[in-house]
Amino acid sequence: MIKLTNVSKSFQTKKGTIPAIDDVSLEVQPGEIFGVIGYSGAGKSTLIRCVNLLESPTTGSVIINGRDVTNVSAEELLKVRRKIGMIFQGFNLLKTATVYDNIAIPLKLTDVDKKEIDKRVQKYLQIVGLEDKHDAYPGQLSGGQKQRVAIARALAQEPEILLSDEATSALDPETTESILELLLKINEELGITIMLITHEMNVIQKICDRVAVMEKGKIIEQGKTVDIYARPSHPTTKRFVNSTYHKELPPHVLQDLIQTGPVVRLTFVGESSSKPVLASVSAKFPVSPNILAGGIIALKQETIGTLVVHLHGDKEETIKAISYLEEQGVKVEGVEVTHV
Repeated sequence: MIKLTNVSKSFQTKKGTIPAIDDVSLEVQPGEIFGVIGYSGAGKSTLIRCVNLLESPTTGSVIINGRDVTNVSAEELLKVRRKIGMIFQGFNLLKTATVYDNIAIPLKLTDVDKKEIDKRVQKYLQIVGLEDKHDAYPGQLSGGQKQRVAIARALAQEPEILLSDEATSALDPETTESILELLLKINEELGITIMLITHEMNVIQKICDRVAVMEKGKIIEQGKTVDIYARPSHPTTKRFVNSTYHKELPPHVLQDLIQTGPVVRLTFVGESSSKPVLASVSAKFPVSPNILAGGIIALKQETIGTLVVHLHGDKEETIKAISYLEEQGVKVEGVEVTHV
């Protein structure tokens, strides 16, 4: 569906060449929701704008449905873009036009029949839950309603791909949740492939099948969302994942605990989440597990549980206990004392 191969993009400024994305390769499969996450300045927005050629890559190829679109004519590019909808953080609605007209005007510009326009506007307003707002103006709507209008406008073009550029970052948590539920509905019921960028890990957690993590213009890690959550390898990815758990312990508490045994973070996913493995530790070894913190993360198709545990006991026995936990499919990671 979408394949980026060795894509780089640089901008020329008075101070010289500024690289925005550097040798990025990724694939988005038909029907999935693919997320790209990174901190501010990571290159996410430039990357997603390369997909529909709002930004032309400096090098590399962008392949949509098997076709390299980086060298097509302006006419062919226009046809490609009509199959790619896009929603933005700022909504981009016409303030002086009604909700109906905000959705209808782009269709009029592409010579869609008037009856077809009316049919599509009504259909997609119903899908986004705003069928009673067709005569309202943007100034009369909440932020979440404005974003729903923007989504309906993108859907009215009946695209195969929907790009989301930080579409929820300006919304409050409750409204964000409702928009994410809507994107899930669109993906599942209409079969539209979604590629989104965000700096919020809860967005990835809620709806994404796979994720790529960006830093300084590069993809530093990518894979299934459940795998990234369960076994992040890059320090930046670990920071994103840990931000969803909120289980940092005060350094002085850790300092006292590690005198009598290691403090470890246990991650349970799949079969390991249904086994009473922690209860078995004290039965098999002279080690006393003391649970310090815990939480459950519900991903789109999987649930991951984590516990921060102090293993009180002899060093040799706690090593055996950790090996046993790993044999049972539990990921074990030491929690180190960080001095501020």
